[in-house]
Parts: sequence; C-alpha cells; structure tokens
Amino acid sequence: MALLPETARQVDLLVARAQAEGRGPSLALGVIRDGGLAHVAVAGEQPRPDADLQYRIGSISKTMTAVLVMQQRDAGRLALDDPLDKHLPGTPVGALTLRQLLGHASGLQREPDGQWWERAAGTDLATLLAGLTPAKIAHPPHHVYHYSNLAYGLLGGVLERITGTPWADLLRERLLEPLAMRRTTYHPTEPYARGYVVHPWHDTLREEPRTDTGAMAPAGQLWSTVEDLARWAAFLADPAPDLLAPATLTEMCAPVVISDLDAWTGGHGLGVELYRVGDRVYVGHGGSMPGYVAGLAVHRPTRTAVVDFANSYGLRGGHHVVGLARDILTLVLDAEPAAPAPWRPAEAPPADLAELTGRWWWMGGEYEFRIDPAGDLVGGQVGRPTLRFTPEGPDRWRGRSGAQDGELLTVIRDEAGRAVALDIATFVFTRTPDQEP
Repeated sequence: MALLPETARQVDLLVARAQAEGRGPSLALGVIRDGGLAHVAVAGEQPRPDADLQYRIGSISKTMTAVLVMQQRDAGRLALDDPLDKHLPGTPVGALTLRQLLGHASGLQREPDGQWWERAAGTDLATLLAGLTPAKIAHPPHHVYHYSNLAYGLLGGVLERITGTPWADLLRERLLEPLAMRRTTYHPTEPYARGYVVHPWHDTLREEPRTDTGAMAPAGQLWSTVEDLARWAAFLADPAPDLLAPATLTEMCAPVVISDLDAWTGGHGLGVELYRVGDRVYVGHGGSMPGYVAGLAVHRPTRTAVVDFANSYGLRGGHHVVGLARDILTLVLDAEPAAPAPWRPAEAPPADLAELTGRWWWMGGEYEFRIDPAGDLVGGQVGRPTLRFTPEGPDRWRGRSGAQDGELLTVIRDEAGRAVALDIATFVFTRTPDQEP
C-alpha cells in the first residue's frame, strides 16, 4: 500500500515546494490507494500539520450533498428531472430541475443575495427562499456551465423537505457515521488549523472568521482531516453498495456539462468535477472558504486518489491546492502503474458460444470476437476491441460499451442450427466479406 521510497520523496518535495513558494502557513496532503492512506506529506509550521488536523473543505461538501440527493433518488423519493417547485413549492426559480442544479447547468447565479455568504453568518432556509427572484437565473438552463453555490443551498433545502431531517443530521446519519468519518464535522473541532489571509507585501497573517453558513451549509460548511477525507476519496473510487450503488456513482461521474469548451479538460457531473489529464479522467472537487483551500482528485479505475488542504485563502506564485492534488495523482500513477491482473487459462466455452468467436465481416470491415472469462462476448474491429455484449437470453446479447452500448446482438442461424450471421442493431455481420446478409 505504501508508496515506493522514490515516489514518496518526489511527493514530499512537491508539497514542500508548494508550501514554500505559495506562502501557505501549513499544507497537508494524503495519497490514497486501494481504500487506505498510502502516504502523508506535510509542510509548514502554522500549525504543524498531521493527518488528524482539521481544515475547512469548502465546496468539497457539495460532493456529499450530491450523494445524499442520489440516495433519495435511488430510494424513489425524487427524480433528477423533478422541477425544484415540486419539492420547494412557490419558489420563483422552480422550473429548474434537480439535475440542472446538481450539474451547474441551471444558469442560476452563483450566490444568494446579501452579504458574501462565505464570510457572513448564514440565514435559515425560509429566508434564503424569500430572497429568490426570477432575476437569479443568469442564463437559460444548459446553455453554459455556470457554477452556483446557491444551487446547493437549494438542494439542501430539498433534502430537508423530503426527509424531514436537517441537512447536517442527514449527512451524519447517512454518510459520516457509516463511513467512520468521525473527524468530519459541521463546526471546527480541536485540533484544527486556523485559517488566514497572507499579506501580499510583508507576509503577515490575518485570521479569518469561521462562520456558520446556515442554509448555504450544503454548499461549503464542512471541516475534515486527511484521514477522514481519504475515506471519502476511497468511497468515490469504490462506493460501499449499502450506501450508494456503484452504478449510481458511475452515473454521477458522467458529464452533465463541459466547463472548458476550447480544450475539453474540465466538466461537471452530478455533484463532482471532472478533470481530463492526458488520457486519464479524474473526478473530485475543489473547495475554498475564507482562510482555507482544499482539493480532492480521484482516479476511479485504479482506486487511487489525493486529498490536500492549506490554511490560507490561496497559495501564491501559481500554486493551487486543487491543481497540486491532480499533479501528484498523475505523478503517482505514472511512477507506480498498476500491475495487470495475471492471465489464467479458461475453461472451454459451450459449443454454441465458441462458434460466435473469431472473424466476422461487415461492409468490408474485419471484426473479431472472443468470449472473456466473465462469459461476455468482446471484440470489435481487429486491433480495436471496443465492444462488449452480455448474454440476455438464447442467442441474444446486450451491448455494454462503445457505439453499441444498449443495442441488441441477435445470432442468426441456418436450418442446421449453425451461427451464420450476427445482427447487431440491424447491422448484419457475416463470416466472409462475400456473403450477403
């Protein structure tokens, strides 16, 4: 589980450099692999951090709010395409859907009216709702990516109305206690790092307020530690099925909106940020509150993740806590790639399956299929095995990947019962390029 010594040395060096060059009072980072902490790196003395020191995680709280919403969806208490008005009747932005709010595709403005909520004491839900007007919709839904903290305050209100339980209590009951995240709390609990703004000219520290954000808490209230947020990262890599179906988490990680239309390096799913780094896609979230920044980046295929925290509003000199998490995650994956599973010989498949393997032709193109150990039919164009079909009945297979995801494969047999063609969503594949379907 632990990192190799050279990988750990490089991680420690990057953390030390980010803290020194970014002028952060303290910086703490954890590398997670296969469900546990593989390495902890710390730097700074204000205070000296460790894996149990609390920092404020800001908008990483949104990922937990989103999972609470999806739990209610899976329980049948709401639908993602429900209009907000169904659960918060009378709101002037009630035509917006829960899906749009989760994915920052609603066009709703970023903040509620009034003082900057991150530095001011929050209001209750009734006051938050009373402050809404139709003018809070800045863009038509799905026209642009527009990040909205207000959206998550409203989602917290939906959860409270549906369950009859305040958001903080629901979070504790449904996620924090089952995941043993005992050091993730609504209010700071000692030991915790005080948050600061670093003066740009003489490097002095100004301590920032630690507000109760009230109805906006679902957007950014929480405090956590390296150890606790590592548990959350492990959950986002491989969820406990009794808390969230793995298929639901996969649904959350599909893009709702792309936030970077020029390069397609970022987007947003249902409550999680999406980052494309080379050929990999990470999921996670950044977080900030006055005096604090935090990052979470997860590579789900390898169950590897990084979490990090600093107790200043922003690291200077181009350093960024969320970017640091992604950089170190990439470093670890490149330095210590996962070993492939060992190949093992398989038992011979039944004859009616074995005859589906081998070469098939469609429109002059050559395709190849085989049976994998799970009993699925996998293949595609020769050298490009992008298709997977699972058995659904006699001579019926359902597509589970690629362009044929969800489509039906039907085996066509001759009078003697031999498989002579594959009908894949009306495209007929034959054994030779000269055969007519």
